[in-house]
Amino acid sequence: MTEQPRVMDGPGTGLEDRPENAAEPSPAVEPSPAVGEAPARPAEPPVVGNRRILSAVLRWTTAVAVFAAAGAATAYAITGMERTDVPGLATESDGRWTYPRLVKPPLPSGSPGPFAVGNVIGAHYADLRALVLPAPEGAREDKALRGSDGWLAAKDYLAEYQVKEERDELGQKLVDNGLRHIAARGWTTPDGTRTRVYLLQFDTANVVETAFASDAVAFATPTYQIRGAAEVVYDEDFPEAAAVSHVVRTAYVEEKPYGPEQVRQAYLGAGDVFAVILQSREGTAEAVPFQQTVILQSQLLG
Repeated sequence: MTEQPRVMDGPGTGLEDRPENAAEPSPAVEPSPAVGEAPARPAEPPVVGNRRILSAVLRWTTAVAVFAAAGAATAYAITGMERTDVPGLATESDGRWTYPRLVKPPLPSGSPGPFAVGNVIGAHYADLRALVLPAPEGAREDKALRGSDGWLAAKDYLAEYQVKEERDELGQKLVDNGLRHIAARGWTTPDGTRTRVYLLQFDTANVVETAFASDAVAFATPTYQIRGAAEVVYDEDFPEAAAVSHVVRTAYVEEKPYGPEQVRQAYLGAGDVFAVILQSREGTAEAVPFQQTVILQSQLLG
């Protein structure tokens, strides 16, 4: 830190020139001029005091210049730093995860996007495996969800559901509606949050809209119960402003009292793809990373 300038005596006190208890000098008596003589020229005023004043002014001017230079240097240093580098100005994290830069995979030559005017069946012609959201930084990936060559078996997806009868019903529904592929990815972040993302691809967007997306949209709770999520309600806190064009989204959250962990779930209808996103954590599954994950996956599919 810049050393504070010492406070000096102000000009004109004269305390530093006169010893203590010195007798006051008696005033000198000037002789009266004789008649006809010009008055004697007064003596020049002493310059010692003026020099002292000048010296004090110079000292204060120097101090002000030093302070100004130090202030300018400090301001430059702060403006040149990131906010998180400045003590007392660090921005507290809002809970979002750091994902790698997301880039949609290229389309095969001559193929339209899923929501192009000419794509009447809403098909995703890009590799479905490249449309699954990647794991965020610092997460441990669940390699079992990669399946064989990136395709997950239907039975592994169905294992997410609690009731056997419902698993059987849903499994038959997948067959009847012409399930083509399931691409999936899962990970666990350092705070213990487990995420699973499943992309189910069918022949047309009409199949997704009528057989799957409608189940999630039409009811206050999902049609089939996810493991560990007994009492589930519509997630009214999910921001509507975060909707992605062409993607139908419904989110649910397990309400209290829940078991050892809380489960959040979202269902997306995007053309010929039906996406299921599950996130759970011991204690409480935080809303912000769940919303972030759902929105980013929606953007990849939209």
